[in-house]
Amino acid sequence: MIDILVYLFENYLPDACPEPAVLARKLSAAGFGNDDITAALSWLDGLAGEESGRCRNPALAGSIRIYDEEEQERLPAACRGFIAFLEQHDAVDASLREAIIERALALPDAEVSLDRLKVIVLAVIWRYRHEVDALILEELLAEEGDDEDFGSGGDVTRLLLN
Repeated sequence: MIDILVYLFENYLPDACPEPAVLARKLSAAGFGNDDITAALSWLDGLAGEESGRCRNPALAGSIRIYDEEEQERLPAACRGFIAFLEQHDAVDASLREAIIERALALPDAEVSLDRLKVIVLAVIWRYRHEVDALILEELLAEEGDDEDFGSGGDVTRLLLN
């Protein structure tokens, strides 16, 4: 499913992404499996639903995020630290942070890796057309070994930049 998200970054603007039925056919023609396509379309549908209900409560600005037990188990310290890093550097606000967390927890993975989280951050930024500083974008696309604190995104970098 993550490969499909990367494919969408490479090939579509958020507003130019085809309707789900057309997109499913295009993804199938591109060689993706039906189960992955179904999972990705469902995940994207959740992201679209998140957009309409995106919280714009000004009280959230500057708030501290407390992760519950399940969130801590599914989002390891490196992921939570990366989300805090993005928020501290004004790359995401509280409502984007919540959309990122919600979409990460929507994955079937027992534990979300940092590489997958970075793709989710890119998907949320892509969907909301949120502008990101070039240095933050570079961190999202960091090659393996570039950042010891946050892990690698080498595969994503190669996929997004090719």
